[in-house]
Amino acid sequence: MLVQILFYGFSLLLIAAALGVIVTRNPVHSALCLVVAFFTSAALWLLIEAEFLAIVLVLVYVGAVMVLFLFVVMMLDINVEEVRKGFTRHAWVGWVAAFVVIAQIVGVYWFKGLGIDATVGAAPLPEGYSNTRALGEVLYTQYVYPFELAAVLLLVAIVAAIALTMRRRPGLKAQDVAKQVAVRREDRVRLVKMPAERRDEGSAP
Repeated sequence: MLVQILFYGFSLLLIAAALGVIVTRNPVHSALCLVVAFFTSAALWLLIEAEFLAIVLVLVYVGAVMVLFLFVVMMLDINVEEVRKGFTRHAWVGWVAAFVVIAQIVGVYWFKGLGIDATVGAAPLPEGYSNTRALGEVLYTQYVYPFELAAVLLLVAIVAAIALTMRRRPGLKAQDVAKQVAVRREDRVRLVKMPAERRDEGSAP
């Protein structure tokens, strides 16, 4: 009973956070809503005893990927008004995605009506079972090439984000290391020798 209450509670919070990602107008607020969505997804992973996946979701996506998202969003100085202009033009993509999600939900209830209960929880795991070891065996044997391909794609995405940040635009303050190294003291500091002055006792300070 407690597990069901936690499941529905985290599910409602996850749905609210997902809606906040697409409804919030500020990109930074959308990224923060995505962080909440990741945390609640990790809680749902914990409910099905997938502790490794839950901690990876928090450490990798919240601790690394979302920080990268926030840096990219804040450093690129995105013009929100320009982004909103193309919202209606690409709205059909959102409707297609919503239709697919609704079809999946209807399919679950349809299969349940046929006697196939897709909502049954996972069977209790035997003592000493390690889902981390099982995941590692599958990941580094059967799916090793897709795993390496995903790593290369993430590297390309990081390089692309850095390239977009360092692009030439008006008002960009670029750092010229060669000029900084070639600077001499005489070009920056001028020492002036002035004669000492004696102030009279009756003069104001």
